[in-house]
Amino acid sequence: MNKGDIRRYIRLQKQQFTASELSLLSEPIMRRLLVHPRIKAASTILMYYSLPDEVNTHDSLDRLIEDGKTVLLPAVISDTEMELRHYEGPKSLLGGFFDIMEPVGTPFTCLSTIDVAVIPGMGFDGMGHRLGRGRGYYDRFLPLIPQAYKIGICFPFQKLPGIPVDATDIPMDEVL
Repeated sequence: MNKGDIRRYIRLQKQQFTASELSLLSEPIMRRLLVHPRIKAASTILMYYSLPDEVNTHDSLDRLIEDGKTVLLPAVISDTEMELRHYEGPKSLLGGFFDIMEPVGTPFTCLSTIDVAVIPGMGFDGMGHRLGRGRGYYDRFLPLIPQAYKIGICFPFQKLPGIPVDATDIPMDEVL
């Protein structure tokens, strides 16, 4: 299967579940993430504010802030670029590109201080290869934070035997 076929397949899989079922499926994944040794040790964490069909990160973002972590979220600034901004709670979010909730405020530029990056994907394989939504934002951004431990998170049905890999694809260090 090519990347487009895999994306269509995953979209069909996601449609088998209601929003509340996906939310329930998210809970054990996020519990594992919150107790992960890399997350516990991290000071600065890149996360994402989940879309309705992704592993739900909303409550976990607030938990990480309560734990004293610096939490960063991406904000799309053009057709090819995203930047990071501080997440300071749901009140700090506005709808951005693609109707994704994004933090307002100034860009976070101390990229070398990011300890862990938690990355969504359409699919992941056992080698940590990630298939995104096809726009390449993370593929262009992840080389800027080589020191960050990269954790992909997905639903069980998004784990695949293999994903086609391009030279620009950045593998995850681990997938939950």
